Amino acid sequence: MRIRISHLTSYVYGTPATSVIQMLRLTPRNDDGQYVARWRIDVSIDCRLDQHEDAFGNLTHTFSTDGPFSALAVMVEGEVETRDTQGIVRGTVERFPPSLYLRATALTTPDADICAFAAASRDAADGNVLNLLHHMLERLHDDMVYDTDPTQVATTAAQAFALKRGVCQDLTHIFIAAARSLAIPARYVGGYFRRDDGVDEQGPATPGPKLSCPSSAGWLSIRPTDCAPPTPMCGSRSGSITSARHPCAAPATAAAAR
Repeated sequence: MRIRISHLTSYVYGTPATSVIQMLRLTPRNDDGQYVARWRIDVSIDCRLDQHEDAFGNLTHTFSTDGPFSALAVMVEGEVETRDTQGIVRGTVERFPPSLYLRATALTTPDADICAFAAASRDAADGNVLNLLHHMLERLHDDMVYDTDPTQVATTAAQAFALKRGVCQDLTHIFIAAARSLAIPARYVGGYFRRDDGVDEQGPATPGPKLSCPSSAGWLSIRPTDCAPPTPMCGSRSGSITSARHPCAAPATAAAAR
């Protein structure tokens, strides 16, 4: 499938900006499930885009310019060829071991309630990690209400879980916290998602837990706001996905396997 993407970010400043420095993470990389056929970034002001890679291997672009100016726009356009890999992500740049994605962070530290939620999912999965991840995703989808009002970017997984409400990033943080509490590496992945219902979805891409194992399966992609397998994704800014590592090479919707 060939996906065309057009993404516009517009800034309007109440007081004209004297200067701006930005780092953009808007460029996907090739992997076994996607090939970037064409990609372009345009900035509305006169500047030079310098391309780099961050520590994780993501492609980044930086620019700086002097004002004053009262508006700024960043336009991304491109085409990406995708193929169905049954939720398994292979061929990506991996610079760190899966154990890195077990570490606690400020937004994904599990509390007692999240640990209990994860433990109950584990007990119902009969020792099958893939079933565990699916079961945990289904329970999270049933228990949480998608609501844009009560949370914001600094809301932690524990806070959102206590509210039982939140947006895609909140569900993703809860899923990551729960997976990590069970020693399943998990991480947050950003991307665009194709929707067949004609609705435009904007927001941070759902993270994916990563599960470490000595097999060749790869990362499994999971979208906490859905129970169905994720649609084709090319790495950029919209939607939320969770990845997890699974110890066997079976496809899954919510985790990544190596």
